[in-house]
Amino acid sequence: MFYETADNAHGLRHDPFKAIVAPRPIGWIGTRAADGRRNLSPYSFFNAVSDTPKLVMFSSSGHKDSVTNIEETGVFTCSLASRHLAERMNASSITVPHGVDEFEIAGLTAVTGRLVDAPYVGEAYAALECRATQILRPVDLDGRESNNWIVFGQVVGIHVSPEILKDGMIDMAVARPLGRMGYMDYCDGGSDVFAMTRPKSG
Repeated sequence: MFYETADNAHGLRHDPFKAIVAPRPIGWIGTRAADGRRNLSPYSFFNAVSDTPKLVMFSSSGHKDSVTNIEETGVFTCSLASRHLAERMNASSITVPHGVDEFEIAGLTAVTGRLVDAPYVGEAYAALECRATQILRPVDLDGRESNNWIVFGQVVGIHVSPEILKDGMIDMAVARPLGRMGYMDYCDGGSDVFAMTRPKSG
């Protein structure tokens, strides 16, 4: 089958776009408003952008509290959403009024970063402390701004639990990072791990 996205007439029960671009890492973003109130939200449009410098990004559909808080403070954290925290990650995705603490809703420990004044999930196996570098709205083919805000941040500090380290590397079978699939589906990134060596040139 083939369909053009201009009219999106795919004829399926649900739009397959996000099921094709999958699995997607989950950015579990922790922020603090200027008045000190905490926020925790998972974003499935998230990824690492570069290694030097260490940059990550997430995209918010709508101008949500996470974006507002980062605009006010310039900092955020990203906690690793692992399989053992899947239900609590999902609980933190609830839509609540501004200022309601998702850490409390999900029964999670909020730990303030060492280098940034933003909370991360104490139960997470790993967390990134980030300083925002850019916030922008992407445009479509006609130059119109979308209703999305993309936040880029430079990682200035990294927390890693010894529980997931083996022989000096993160053991994915233990870390079991969650990935967002299409629809309401998720996957466990540690369930089928295999290695491949990049071919040599020439």
